[in-house]
Amino acid sequence: MRTRIVHAVAGMFILISILLSIYVNQNWLWFTAFVGANLLQSSFTNWCLMNDILAKIGVKD
Repeated sequence: MRTRIVHAVAGMFILISILLSIYVNQNWLWFTAFVGANLLQSSFTNWCLMNDILAKIGVKD
């Protein structure tokens, strides 16, 4: 369940930041790049802060 939530949150962050970059300011694309970089590093290190946060609040895997 945690993995699905992490993927959903990452997808929402990316879509929201793209919309913000279109309608507000292009600098929001830096946030998109940050989310993508975190997804990439988690694929190598198998560590994700969001996953740790969800585990601490009691979301089952």
